[in-house]
Amino acid sequence: MGAKRVLLIAGGTIGGLGAVLSITPPQFGSGGSLGGLSGHTLGGGTSTPAPTTPAPTQTQAAAPAQTQAATPTTPAPATTKKAKAKATTAPAAPAQTQAPAPVPVKAKPSGTFVGDAAQTQFGPVQVQITLSNGKITAAKALVYPTNSFRDQQINSQAIPYLIQETLAANSANIQGVGGASYTSQGWYDSLVSALAKAGL
Repeated sequence: MGAKRVLLIAGGTIGGLGAVLSITPPQFGSGGSLGGLSGHTLGGGTSTPAPTTPAPTQTQAAAPAQTQAATPTTPAPATTKKAKAKATTAPAAPAQTQAPAPVPVKAKPSGTFVGDAAQTQFGPVQVQITLSNGKITAAKALVYPTNSFRDQQINSQAIPYLIQETLAANSANIQGVGGASYTSQGWYDSLVSALAKAGL
């Protein structure tokens, strides 16, 4: 019974000490000591006092430095409408163009031109033309087949028709005369030669 009581007292004392220490923590430092054992350990030796660290002081956070807002740049003064109008309505320099070289005008031929004699099955046909300023004003057959009575009869009717067609076409673009195909072909060939000599 006595042992129980000792245990209870010891337990209560230790519990009370724990409660006191939890309310008032021991102060370790230059002036205080725990239970009067300042500088001594339980083994009897001396211990080096623990270095004291000052309690952290509450520092106020530095206010962030205020940065000055960038000053807005002032826009360049707007040009006046009058100045703009001058800039846009300034006449452009005219582009230099070279005048085309004058084309020489070819003079139209005038005169009388004789074509080469064109050979046909019944004999040669040769045409002479007269030009006035490039226009055929007259045409005639210098040579045409007259060997037989039939040649004379056919060509006496065909030559006037060939002359008429030549004057109407003012070129070698003629139709010819039906029934006088050889004379018509000879007339055409000689007419082309005469026009070539005239430069047409």
